Amino acid sequence: MWLEKINLGSYRQIFKENGVNGEYLEGMSMFTTEQILRFIRRCHMKWGDFITLCKELRRIKVACLKGEQKVRRPWWAPSCLSLVFLKVAKRNRQSRVVSLKLEP
Repeated sequence: MWLEKINLGSYRQIFKENGVNGEYLEGMSMFTTEQILRFIRRCHMKWGDFITLCKELRRIKVACLKGEQKVRRPWWAPSCLSLVFLKVAKRNRQSRVVSLKLEP
């Protein structure tokens, strides 16, 4: 749905076939130039679309760090700790989870 929202819906099937998900996209900031070029070739992306993807990923991370994104319980935290985590996260920006992982 997110790809559709940022006008990159045409890559939905290609991403699915290549195992490109939230965790993968989250790690792209650590990619070498060679890995980026391999990703672009494997997904048959246009340069402009790749730049759009990177800008949107950055926008999400910045919004999370600024506190503009809704704080949710991380996927790995047990539900019994939800209230505790949310209270702490709202008070302390550094405790926010900036993650693109899909919650189960």
